[in-house]
This record gives sequence, structure tokens and C-alpha cells, in this order.
Amino acid sequence: MQPGDCKKGYASVNCADSKVISRQIEILSENELLCRLYKAVSEVVLIVNSQRQIVFFNEQLCKLADFDDTQEIYGKRPGEALGCIHAFELPEGCGATEFCVTCGGANAIMASGQGLCSSQECRILRKPNSEAVDLLIKTTPLELSGEQFSIVSITDISHEKRRNALERLFFHDLLNTASALKILAELLNAKKGDGQELSKDIKITVRRLMDEIYSHKQLAAAESDELTVRPVPIQSLGLLKERIESLKYQKVAKGRQIILDQNSDDVTFISDHTMLGRVLANMLKNALEACRPGQRVTIGCRRSNGNIDFWVHNPGCINKKTQLQLFKRSFSTKGRGRGLGTYSIKLLSERYLNGNVDFISNPQQGTIFTASYPINDGQLSDNLENPQRTKQKV
Repeated sequence: MQPGDCKKGYASVNCADSKVISRQIEILSENELLCRLYKAVSEVVLIVNSQRQIVFFNEQLCKLADFDDTQEIYGKRPGEALGCIHAFELPEGCGATEFCVTCGGANAIMASGQGLCSSQECRILRKPNSEAVDLLIKTTPLELSGEQFSIVSITDISHEKRRNALERLFFHDLLNTASALKILAELLNAKKGDGQELSKDIKITVRRLMDEIYSHKQLAAAESDELTVRPVPIQSLGLLKERIESLKYQKVAKGRQIILDQNSDDVTFISDHTMLGRVLANMLKNALEACRPGQRVTIGCRRSNGNIDFWVHNPGCINKKTQLQLFKRSFSTKGRGRGLGTYSIKLLSERYLNGNVDFISNPQQGTIFTASYPINDGQLSDNLENPQRTKQKV
């Protein structure tokens, strides 16, 4: 089957019946050499049949998969065994959704089914808390007892990808801000222009530099579940005005307008001021980067069914392929080592702030990102007297 053959996805959604699965499990488990070999390796190894169902796996998969009874893994597809959020969206399971078209794991297994060896990276969001995992998937065709299988080896490269992405983005942002600071210092030293105005600009740039350092520190702590939530009462319009003021003079906003929707609701609610401010700043930055000079970004908030919804609109439209990968770590249309903005929006909102993030993007409406949070969050409110408590959704 070629990409596009299935409206819901592109990988076959047909399953082998239980008798076939049992026979294939027996064929592989009786191969003593195969069992010894894959018991000795430290990587996750599994074997799938032509329907992409697991019929053999080593104990390393049990550590990565989340099953109380490992026997339940048999017959599952890799995405289902690994807890990919998209593997449970449709009754047909792993391979059935439009997101599967961009999955490196599905592509590698499909290639093996056509007799080819393949090696591809796969980024998945896992249940129950949208944990991001980066995997290297290698596949090799295998024929045994007249039946076709695929050997699938899985290496978790999350730490490596995370470190590389954070380092590249960290140095990119710091160098940009440090360059601006250097220019301002040189102008002040040469006494060109108003010294008092230049001094003010230097202070603003230094604050931006410190903010960027803290931003990366916060994201690293969030990914390692070490981030501390400090809930405080927040006034929604005040927070939006702070974010607009902090961004409107930055390079990303040059030639573009940031407009606060005048119909926005002013709502008092409980959340982490710094963390939520980071989410809104990233939403604004992404929108500004998507705009051409002369265009404008609109931000606002509204009360909705017990929630406070913050939204950011820009007139651009995101192409379908990009939409399918938007919240994955390190995915970006802006170059290698970027792409942590949308990922951190979702990570901070859904893992720590009990929120939900979504977006719509089409030529008629443009692009609207929405981050929604409970107005009266019992869990965060309970922590007002104990602000050092770390919030984790497990």
C-alpha cells in the first residue's frame, strides 16, 4: 500500500485473527537462536507480522511499554504498545489516522514490508500525559517458515535530541540578544545619540537576556518533571498587557502590530504567573514569526464554561503536513534545532497548569491558537498555601 491509499491513514488496518497470531508467536518463540540473540541486546527489539502486529519482543520492550501483563503486548501494533496518543483515536488503531502518514516508525515498517531495510526517527506523544519521546526505528525484513515478518529495533534518543535542541536554541537566542547588547554598548561608548535613551535600551536588553536564560532553564526542568508550580491570583487582562508590552519592541515584532481584542473578558483566576506568561509569550512569538511586515497579531481572552480561554490570531495559514507535527519536540519550519515553542506551550499547559491547547488554521480564518485553563482550579488553589509543591500529571 502506498501513502494516500487509505483516507484515514495509509498503513493497512487489517488484523490477523487470533489463530494466526498464536501460530506466528509459536514459530518465533521456538527459534532458540533468535530468542538468545535478542535477550542479550540492550535495545528494544520486536518482530511484527505483515499486518504490523507484534508477535515477538524482548524484555526491553516491557520497560518502554506500559502493560501490567506483558502477554497483552502480543497482537498489538507498535504505536499501541508504546502508548502513542494517535493509536487510540480510531477503532482501527495504529496506522489509521492522518498523523500516521508522517510517523517515521510506520514508514520504516512499511518499507520493511516491501523488502527494504530502513532507519528513521520517530517522534511520538505518549499517553496519559502527552509525554514526548524521540525514537530511532530500524527495520529489517525477515522470512521464517514461509512467512514474512519485519524485525524492528527501537532506540530511545529523547535525551540526545532534547539536549541538542535546547543547546542550539539556547545559543541561538543568547547570541542574538548579546549582539544587540554589544551594539548598544558601542553606541553608548561612542556617545552617539541620547545616552539616557541608550541606557534604557541596554536595561531592556539585559532583562530580555535574563528572561531567555530563565526560559530555557524552565523548559529543561519541565521535561524532567522538576518544575515547581507557584499558583497566585491572576488578572487576565493585566497579564495580556504585560506580554504585549514585553514583546512589542523586540526584533520579532518589527513592522508588525500586536492588538489586544477590546471584547476580552477581565477574569480573576488561579495559576502560575510566570509559567502562564511564558506560554502566552510563545504563542505571541509564533504568531509574529508567521506574519509578514505590515500584518497584525490579535490576542484576547474570554470566559467559557468555567474556563478562561486565551487566544492568539494571525492571518497566515499552516500547511496540513506542518499541522500534523506541530506539537512535536524539535519539529520546526524555521530550521534545525528550533521548534520548541509550540511544544513547550503544550507541555507547560497540559502537564503543569491543568490546561488544554488547541489550534485551527485555514485560509478563511487564518491561524488561531487557544490555551484554556480552569478559572477555579481546585488543585492549584489548594497549593496556594504550599507554593513549593511540584505539580505533575502522571
